[in-house]
Amino acid sequence: MANNEPEHIQVQHILIAFAGSGTGAKRSKEEARTLAYDLLKQAQEGGDFDALVKQYTDDSPPGIYGMSNIGVAPARGEYPRNQMVAAFGNTGFPLEVGGIGIADYDQRTSPYGWHIVKRLK
Repeated sequence: MANNEPEHIQVQHILIAFAGSGTGAKRSKEEARTLAYDLLKQAQEGGDFDALVKQYTDDSPPGIYGMSNIGVAPARGEYPRNQMVAAFGNTGFPLEVGGIGIADYDQRTSPYGWHIVKRLK
């Protein structure tokens, strides 16, 4: 794989959306960004990721997805990377197992808001 990325990963994420981003979120874009980076810090400092997901995600908990990399057939229950929000895979695939990163809001690659991503497998 390019950049020595794995063929398959499993991630858990917290979506922090904002009003007008296609979710039911009511917070402003700036409030969403501030919250996302606060949660990233909490998670990277050992906070309970499952609890953070349950409390804050604007997606459906538990927010766990399997993905296959570009050019790799998906295993049962996985989604092809190119059928997910681009920033999701761009953040998840480079992470080490247990690593946590963030996909910043971008109208093209992360249109729903900020994703705090933890690689599970």
